[in-house]
Order: sequence, then C-alpha cells, then structure tokens
Amino acid sequence: MEIRRVSVGDISYEEFYEEHWKKGVPLVFKDASKVWGANGQFTPAFFRTHFGDRRTLVEGTEYTMNEILDLVEGKDTSRPVPYPCKFHIPTQLPEVQHMLDPLSLGYAKPNWLESNWFKRGYWGSALELFIGGPGGKFPYVHIDYYHLSAWVNQLYGHKQFTVWPRGQDAYMYPVSGDPWRCSIPDIEHVDLAKFPEYAKATPITFVVGPGETLYIPVGIWHTAKSLEPTISVAFDLLNAQNFAPFLKDVWGFKRRQGIAKAIAATGYAAVGGTLCRMGDALGVKRSSGHN
Repeated sequence: MEIRRVSVGDISYEEFYEEHWKKGVPLVFKDASKVWGANGQFTPAFFRTHFGDRRTLVEGTEYTMNEILDLVEGKDTSRPVPYPCKFHIPTQLPEVQHMLDPLSLGYAKPNWLESNWFKRGYWGSALELFIGGPGGKFPYVHIDYYHLSAWVNQLYGHKQFTVWPRGQDAYMYPVSGDPWRCSIPDIEHVDLAKFPEYAKATPITFVVGPGETLYIPVGIWHTAKSLEPTISVAFDLLNAQNFAPFLKDVWGFKRRQGIAKAIAATGYAAVGGTLCRMGDALGVKRSSGHN
C-alpha cells in the first residue's frame, strides 16, 4: 500500500469523505495549504524576526524561539536538539492565527472543535506549531488521544512519516494502561525476539514536504521524524464520524479524576455533540478558530 497524493483539484470533498475519511485511509494533499497566508511565509527567518523572544517549554526546559531555531539549524551545537518543540498557537502565537484561515482547508469539515462547546482546551485537541531539527523524532509511536483525526501541514522543510493501517493494534504492543501508545522503544530497529508479533505489521514510510498536508484518520498508529529543519502546523478534527469513540475517551480520561467529573464532562460533551449534529443538519457555519 502506498499513500495517495492528490492536488485539491483532483479530489472532491465527497470523494475524500467516502474514500479516506470513512474508510480510515491516510492521504497527502499536495497543495491544500496554499489557501493559507502562512504558506511560504512560515520560515525560520519569519519567526526570528517577529517572535524571536517568544518562549515555550520543551521537556521541562524553557527556550526562546531564537534558541530553538539556533539548535535546529545547527548554529548552537552545545546541547542536544529537543523534540518536539511546540507552540500553542492560540495562546503563545495568537498573532499568526489569521494566517491559517480557513483552517478547514476545504476538506477538514465539519469540525466540531470550532464550536463554542468544544473550544475550551479539555478535549485533547490543539492548534500547534511544531519546529524540528534533523533527526528529531516523536519519542514514541502513538494513536491520537480522544479518537481525533489529525491534520499535519508541512510548511517548511521535509519530514518523514510512518503510519500503520487500521487493524494492527495487536502487533503494536500498546502500553498497559495507555493503549494509545506503543511500547516498542525503537520502531526503526525492532527487537523481534522481544516483540515477535510486530513482524506481522505493515508500516508505510513516506516524506511530506513544504506546502503538503497529511491527513491521519482516527485510530491510525503513526510517528514522524524531521529530515532537516522543519516547521509544521497541526490541528485535530471531531464530528459525527468519530464522536462515539471520542465520548468514550472523555469518560475514560475523566473517570481517573473521579466519577463526578466523568459524569459532568461526558454529559457536557454529549449535549455539545447533539447540538453540533443539529447544527450540521441546519448548515451552521462555524468560525475558523480553534482551541
């Protein structure tokens, strides 16, 4: 199996929904982000000029934007390059959010996370800027929490992704108590004596470059590695298609905080989902904001 790559003019929203969304098949859009003001503008030079002093935490250590860029571009070799370096756009870089409009790209819709019911940051969703350096990779293979689908928009540099088609959970050795995380420590060099079932897995590895968008459906194991300095923007999607497993996750996560919180959060989400479903039926247009 290869990952299909299409231009926005080659696939209608209806075809995307039927062939990829409903069937859970990843897809690379070659030019979906061309509608964004960020396309071609999100470069190291841009962020140095406008946000060089903006700070974020990476693995418990605070860095400025300039410090991160010095590390990923090799201008500072005194310490390891951290990964993933993330900025939560609505709170840490709100000035650039208008450059990501429309967030739906014409395909990531309807998105209930744009509803006022789900804009609060309770639901595992985020609109984030990722910065990576050569060899920087996500620390483990995972499925996105809350059964959200992910949209990764590569805006600078090339990143290598690996995905595992649906139906391979038994081969991925999920962590006990955290079934969204793979327990294999080095997925590029798997010890089959320790993880023999992984021999049955069928990983698909491919590269996503500047201007391209990767759609990762609900329930797909995946990981990523930067091949050079990279900048990308990721967001999540929720609607009727994945709401049932989302609601189950809400209960599971909040149950750890007590039965009262689980009942309150799940009830709130259920009402929100019902109203969003009604809004879809009525053709309600939601804002392009995100939590």
